[in-house]
Amino acid sequence: MPTGRVRSFTFESRVLAGNPLGDPAAREVWTWEPPGAGDRGPLPVIYGLTGFTGLGKMLLNDSPWAPGLHRRLDRLSERGGIPPMLVVLPDCFTRYGGSQYVNSAATGRYRDYLCEELVAEVESRYAVRADREHRFVFGKSSGGFGAVSLGMDRPDLFGGIACQSGDMAFEYCYLPDFPHAADMLARHGGLEGFLLAFDRAPRKTDDLLKAMNIVAMAACYSPDRGAPGAFQLPFDPDTARLRPEVWQRWLDLDPVRRVHDQMDALRSLDVLFLDAGFRDEFNLHLGARMFHETLERNAIPHVYEEFDDGHMNVSYRYEASIAALGQAWA
Repeated sequence: MPTGRVRSFTFESRVLAGNPLGDPAAREVWTWEPPGAGDRGPLPVIYGLTGFTGLGKMLLNDSPWAPGLHRRLDRLSERGGIPPMLVVLPDCFTRYGGSQYVNSAATGRYRDYLCEELVAEVESRYAVRADREHRFVFGKSSGGFGAVSLGMDRPDLFGGIACQSGDMAFEYCYLPDFPHAADMLARHGGLEGFLLAFDRAPRKTDDLLKAMNIVAMAACYSPDRGAPGAFQLPFDPDTARLRPEVWQRWLDLDPVRRVHDQMDALRSLDVLFLDAGFRDEFNLHLGARMFHETLERNAIPHVYEEFDDGHMNVSYRYEASIAALGQAWA
């Protein structure tokens, strides 16, 4: 079977230089090119956004029963399931585990990095189509949030999106973990102690990761330069009582709430694909259903699928989402 070419380049970002967490400004970007890419002329491009704790290279991890994304792309390409395309896998990882692909005074300008710098860098390095009709984005979990947010905010840049089990309906996917996060912060004497314990832990346990997820989301959704860590928690750290004004800042970014004001942007997309496993451990299938129902009521063209699985180890679903995006070009 002909195989595509996997390669990488390192790109020094101007907008990430001096970011608040001291994370590297030089980022490794991985790409997959179809077999015979040099003979096919300018290619369309798909950007793949990883979930919380992920970076682009991780999508290429192989295991005997769960092939890496490049193997799946090879298979799709060989059987004609996708047209020739370039797939780009950015690194937007932070000390807290992720950026949600937004600009934040607590983490850095990751939206600008992706949209204003990386797109231009890719188009200077590869023979690709440099227009929104040939530039799509997909992602899972936090990457799904990133993809759908970009579809709503930057339809001038991206003409199609695929959101897989994306972070939505924040009261169901985040709110249940607030008490646990409050307890973990208290156990370690506050935010600074928790971060120190997390960094020193030889194994990042589920308890640590669950709390860190909430810390990361607060850094992305409710930054505040004057607060510890430069962000506000959406709950009182002693009692876990909600802080309504901070929680509202989170809700203002929730795709199921934003969708009502973003109909024109979503209607302009050439393709909009959504899916979720109906046994999702973080209740993300519920947010996906809400988003889907709102799209249906407003006659926004889209494809919605549910599958019999949870949130973890569902990389096989990338084949469905990438094929759905590729159909717009086929």
